[in-house]
Amino acid sequence: MKYVISKAASQELIEATRERYRLCRKLDKGRILDEFAALSCLSRKWAITVLLHPPKALQERNRTRKPLYDEAVRQALIVLWEASDRVCGKRLKALVPLLVQSLESHGHLQLDQEVRTRLLAVSAATIDRALAPPRLEVRGKIRRRGKAKYKVRTKVLVKTFADWHEPAPGFVEVDCVAHCGGSMAGSFINSLVLTDVATGWTECLPLVVKTGELVVDAIHTVRPMLPFPILGINVDNGCEFINESMLTYCKENQITLTRGRPHQSNDQAWIEQKNGSVVRRFLGYERFEGLPTAKAISRLYVASRLFVNFFQPSFKLESKARIRARVRKIYHPPATPCQRVLDCMAIPEATKENLRTMATKLDPLQLLEEIRVMQDHIARIAQGEALPIPPHRDAELDQFLKSLSTAWRSGEVRATHQRADKPINRYWRTRDDPFEEAWPTLLSWLEETPQATAKDLFQRLQGLCPDIFPNNQLRTLQRRVRAWRCAEARRLLFTGAGTGPCDQAAAVDHQLRPGPRVVSGRATPSLRPPEDRAGADSGEPDDLLAHPC
Repeated sequence: MKYVISKAASQELIEATRERYRLCRKLDKGRILDEFAALSCLSRKWAITVLLHPPKALQERNRTRKPLYDEAVRQALIVLWEASDRVCGKRLKALVPLLVQSLESHGHLQLDQEVRTRLLAVSAATIDRALAPPRLEVRGKIRRRGKAKYKVRTKVLVKTFADWHEPAPGFVEVDCVAHCGGSMAGSFINSLVLTDVATGWTECLPLVVKTGELVVDAIHTVRPMLPFPILGINVDNGCEFINESMLTYCKENQITLTRGRPHQSNDQAWIEQKNGSVVRRFLGYERFEGLPTAKAISRLYVASRLFVNFFQPSFKLESKARIRARVRKIYHPPATPCQRVLDCMAIPEATKENLRTMATKLDPLQLLEEIRVMQDHIARIAQGEALPIPPHRDAELDQFLKSLSTAWRSGEVRATHQRADKPINRYWRTRDDPFEEAWPTLLSWLEETPQATAKDLFQRLQGLCPDIFPNNQLRTLQRRVRAWRCAEARRLLFTGAGTGPCDQAAAVDHQLRPGPRVVSGRATPSLRPPEDRAGADSGEPDDLLAHPC
């Protein structure tokens, strides 16, 4: 029953209305009843009952029934529960008749006839209710997993994507990127990524184990690398971030700790973008594990942090407006994180001067060469090779510079993104040709009616040989007929290409039987069987259609 007013006020309203309702006329009773039902939110029938009967009569009317199973039945259930090794109520219900008979036959239990009858009639739900106090005493207070995490989570404020506005440098987002290769089983390396919302400055560190204490140590290590102090940290709801260690560290260093909403990745849009454009761009999606791989990734991040923050411009959203169903976005001119730090008025001039000095000393080509070397090294370690970390190769920088002009010819140059070479298309058959014996007949039909479709020929062939060619071989015949039509078109097109019959035959044979070709700088073998190529070299005539691809 739902009350708009409190129960005490409702009781006062009933007492004030009861006498007036009892003494008034029938017409007035209807009006009083409507008003009373509207104020107390009671139905009209129950409002009449409340106003006509005193409170004592209502209490006697709602009395509870006497318990059916007394203390004797409860004590007997406890004995049987202990004798059954504390099984659940449903199992004990099926076991009660057997236990009662066995214990009484051995003289361990003597029950009154009435108690015995009630004990055999008790239900499984009643058994569970009667045994609830002893079970609670045995088990004690049940602890739920994640309760401590939930308590810590309530202490961390939620910050959505709409709450950022224009923050000052120092409010960062932190996230972990798993290098698991598609399987979360076992141990693998995680990358801790930190990016500043205002400037886009990004730092990365590898984590061999993803724990709260190690995350705090990694953030403490990153803080001196930043050109500004950390004022706030925004994280997701993972247990590696939402814990007492992180909360204590932020409180001691006067850092505001906030979190996004669960399952709302747009609340950490800036760090999610860097996870793809920085971490996945340099390391890909392969699985990395072990301490040697973590050391190699750490050296890669030493070069990549300078390359990204000083030589990689990025866009930053300036405004966004919705025009009907379209969203129009306007971006600031692309700039590097270092340029945004230099343009910020809140950064001290001494820090800006240090960044300018560092920018003049950095060589982007040397950083890129170091990244490529470490990517190749990490990819080889991931494939199972045990290799030491390669030394710095300043002397080969000129060779790397010369290779940049032709690197595009090799395709993907990042070893962490390279895929295994696809196998060469096979030119041999793996199954017997189902139309080898019937092909001369089909060829004669095609010469008679060149416009006939492969489906018509196949139906005609099935009528001639009903039990030999199933329906799933129609596609094979269609490929054979298409190859024959192409060969005939080439023969008609290149007839007369030379000055004599021999030249014409050579031209047709050259078109129908090409030799090795060069594609993208690599020689590819002919798509003909070896025996066909041997026949062509010896000058023996053979039929191309006898060996379709």
